[in-house]
Amino acid sequence: MSQNALEVKNLTKKIKSKKIVDSVSFSVEKGEIFGLLGPNGAGKTTIIRMIVSLINRTDGEVVINGHHLDQSFAEAMSSLGAIVENPEFYKYMSGYKNLQHYARMAKMKISEERLQEVIKLVALESAIHQKVKTYSLGMRQRLGVAQALLHNPAILILDEPTNGLDPQGIKEFRQYLHDLTTQGISVLVSSHLLAEMQLMCHRFAIIEQGKLIHISTMDETVEEDNEEKREVGFEVDKPEQAISILRNSDIPYEFIQQQHSTLTLKLTKSSIPLINKWLVENEIGVFAITVRKSTLEDRFLEITSPQGGKQQL
Repeated sequence: MSQNALEVKNLTKKIKSKKIVDSVSFSVEKGEIFGLLGPNGAGKTTIIRMIVSLINRTDGEVVINGHHLDQSFAEAMSSLGAIVENPEFYKYMSGYKNLQHYARMAKMKISEERLQEVIKLVALESAIHQKVKTYSLGMRQRLGVAQALLHNPAILILDEPTNGLDPQGIKEFRQYLHDLTTQGISVLVSSHLLAEMQLMCHRFAIIEQGKLIHISTMDETVEEDNEEKREVGFEVDKPEQAISILRNSDIPYEFIQQQHSTLTLKLTKSSIPLINKWLVENEIGVFAITVRKSTLEDRFLEITSPQGGKQQL
């Protein structure tokens, strides 16, 4: 059996003469959360809709848990769970009754034991017998995940799953997804919330104008090399005098700003102790040194918009 829960090979979608998605290839490993990032209109949702067979592919292959979509459609789809749009339920029925309804429609038999298992997995035990109309948006999202997990898929695909959730709901939802990966389930998620994707995903791909332009682990993206410049704040007792003293040093740095008693400089990691030593030796008291770490947003804007990140997410 494949080590990947999902493999996408040269996925292409053409409408008339325009390529909406252009030869996109990536894989999702078992037990990982993989993110699809990109500006609005980049093609993320089109990619997802092709994977789950809501729209036809112009070209390319989709392999789900070792099953080719074109050769073993039923087996491939049985390994897949998805929420492509906001999950819809019968609001006058309880969450439990809704899950029972979907379980009866499934091609495979869903046991009561499995029902209880997914309810516990998404932490809805206390509310599962309440009517769905009483549920918050976050609870409905979790019920949607429970429905998608009923048939025990290898991979869960989510398109903008945290839309409309408040910060607490987003945090809880992220934790549920991480809990799923401990059960061996993989997750493919598309979102424009970069800070949230940084906390959520193990790996990610950036899609721009239908093309895959970058793919890496989250650690590789936000980790900085020792000689890569970063912004560092030095809180000092005599900021104006410190600026004058730094001008006389031969340590390479770029002055960014002074805000109250903090000087922000752009310099390499190896230069931080040298700046600190120079200030102290010149009788400048240094109270704190703060390194601003690169974020996924920084990297995203560097990759997609070399002119300074003017694209609209």
